[in-house]
Amino acid sequence: MRTEKSILLKPFLLLIITNLLFSMDALGADRITGKSFATRSEVIARHGMAATSQPLATGVALDILKAGGNAVDAAIAANACLCLMEPTGCGIGGDLFAIIWGAETQKLYGLNASGRSPQSLTLAELRKRDLEYIPPLGPLPVTVPGCVDGWYALHERFGNLPLKEVLAPAIRYARRGFPVSELIAYNWELGLQARQEYPGFPETFSIDGRAPRKGEMWHNSQLANTLEKIAQDGRDAFYRGEIARTIAEFMQHHGGFLSYEDLAAHESEWVEPVSTTYRGFRVWELPPNGQGIAALQILNILEGFDITGMGFGSIDYIHRFVEAKKLAFEDRAKFYADPAYNTIPVEALISKPYAENRRKLIDPKRAGRAYEAGNPALHEGDTIYLTVADKDRNMVSLIQSNYWGMGSGMCPDGLGFSLQNRGMLFNLKEGEFNAYAPSKRPFHTIIPAFITRDDKPWVSFGVMGGATQPQAHVQIVVNLVDFGMNLQEVGDAPRILHRGSSQPTGEVMTDGGMVYLETGFDYETVRELVKMGHEVGWNVGSFGGYQAILYDADNDVYYGASESRKDGQAAGY
Repeated sequence: MRTEKSILLKPFLLLIITNLLFSMDALGADRITGKSFATRSEVIARHGMAATSQPLATGVALDILKAGGNAVDAAIAANACLCLMEPTGCGIGGDLFAIIWGAETQKLYGLNASGRSPQSLTLAELRKRDLEYIPPLGPLPVTVPGCVDGWYALHERFGNLPLKEVLAPAIRYARRGFPVSELIAYNWELGLQARQEYPGFPETFSIDGRAPRKGEMWHNSQLANTLEKIAQDGRDAFYRGEIARTIAEFMQHHGGFLSYEDLAAHESEWVEPVSTTYRGFRVWELPPNGQGIAALQILNILEGFDITGMGFGSIDYIHRFVEAKKLAFEDRAKFYADPAYNTIPVEALISKPYAENRRKLIDPKRAGRAYEAGNPALHEGDTIYLTVADKDRNMVSLIQSNYWGMGSGMCPDGLGFSLQNRGMLFNLKEGEFNAYAPSKRPFHTIIPAFITRDDKPWVSFGVMGGATQPQAHVQIVVNLVDFGMNLQEVGDAPRILHRGSSQPTGEVMTDGGMVYLETGFDYETVRELVKMGHEVGWNVGSFGGYQAILYDADNDVYYGASESRKDGQAAGY
C-alpha cells in the first residue's frame, strides 16, 4: 500500500537517479575511464614510474628511484622482490631478457640472459630414454639459470646504486616476511600440488605441507641467505662459488646433468633489438632464441588490412588476426631457435615483402586448417613482466621466468629457489632448428617489447604468459594505434588467444587450432566465427599479464598501466 510519503519521494528519487545518470554520461564512466571495459584510469607522474605484477615490488622500485637509483637499479630491485613474492612465475633459477632505452645515448639496448643446456646431456641420451618430448618436471628440463648474470650485466653497464643496496629490500622482505596476495596464493597452491614429490620443493615452498594462503605472511630465509651471498660476492658467488657447487652436487645426486662447469661457463649476451614499422610507429623486440619477432610478423601482415575500419571486436578483425597469427607461428615452429646453432633469416622474416606474400594466403571468408612455414630467402608458461622509468628518461622493459609456473620442481639444498624447466621447449627431432644439443639455448617464450615514435621513446610494455605473449603484444599495439585506446584500456580490452599452431617442440597444426575469446565479445561474433570454420572455446586465466609505461614528450610526464587480471600495480612519483 502506497503512503503519501512514498508518493512524495518518488519524483525526488527519480530526479536524483536522472541527475546521476546524466553526470555519469557527462563526466563519469565514458569520460573518466573511456571504454566500457576499462577498470581504472592510467597513473600519471613526472619523475618516475614503475609497473609490476605485485604492488610491494612496485613500491620497492619507487623507493630505489627516490633513493637516487635509476630505472635499471629499480628494475633489478623489483625483479629480486618478485623472485620472493611471485615464485609462481619467476625466480633466480630462471632466465631474463630486457630492452633498455638509454637517455644519454638515445638508443635501445637488448640483453639476452638465457641459459644453455648441460654440456654432458646429448640428444642421443634423450632419445635412448624413448622420449618424444623432454618432460616438464624433474632434472631433465633444467638449463643454466641466467637471471643473476642478467642482473649483473644490466648493473655493470647501466646501474647507479651499489648492488648491495639494490638487493637489500628483497633480502629484508625474505627475512621479515610479506603477506601473499590473492592470485599468487591461488597459483602457488596449484604449483605445489604438481611438485610435492620433487626433491626440496615442499621444504622450500610450503607451510606444514601446504601453500601459503591469501594474506598469510611468507618468509624465505634460505633465499635471503642466497641473495646476501650474491650481493656480497657478486655473480661469481652464483656461478663459480658455493651456490654453484651446491646446485651441481644436488643435480648429480638426483640424476641431473647440469654441472659446475655449465654454471661457470655461462654469460649473458648483449644483442641488437630488431623492429618493424606499424603505421608510422616502430615496434621493437629481441631476436631469437626468443619468439618476439612473431609479433613483428603478425603486425606486418595486419598492416595490409583496414583494421580501424573493421572495428574492435569485429568478425573481420578477429578472423584476420587469428589467421595472421597462424602464419607467423608456422615460421616460429620452424625457424626460431638459438642463432649460435642456426642461420636464422630474421631480416627476411620481418620484412614487408615477405609479409605481403604471406598475407595473400589468408582467405577472408574461411579459417585455415593448416599452413606451411614460409620460405624467407634461404605450452603454457608463467612469467613476470615489469617496466620502470626514471627522472632522466631511461626506460627498462624486463621479463623474467621459471618457464612453467614454479619451474622444474628441483630445489637445490638450502638455497630457497626452484630451477627452471626451460629445456622442455627443445625439439627431440634431429636436424630441426630447435633440436636439442649440448650447451644450446632452447627456444624461449619470454619477450620484452618497446615502441618508439619519431626515433624517441614512447611505450615500454610486455605481456606475460607463454605463447600468449606475441599475440598479446600485437593486440596492445593494434589497440593503441588502430583503435585509439589509452594505455590502461589497451590492457583491459578483452583479448583473443589462438592455440594449436605448430610448435618448436615438434607438434604440428592440422585442424586449425582453437580460438579463445575473453568475456566481452558478442555471442553473435562467436557464431559467425564458427560459421567461418573457426573452432571457438572458452578459457579462463590464460590471457596474459600486462604492464606498460608511456612517455608523453609533449607534457614531459609518464603514464603507467597495470594488468587488471593480476595482482599488480602501476605507481609513480
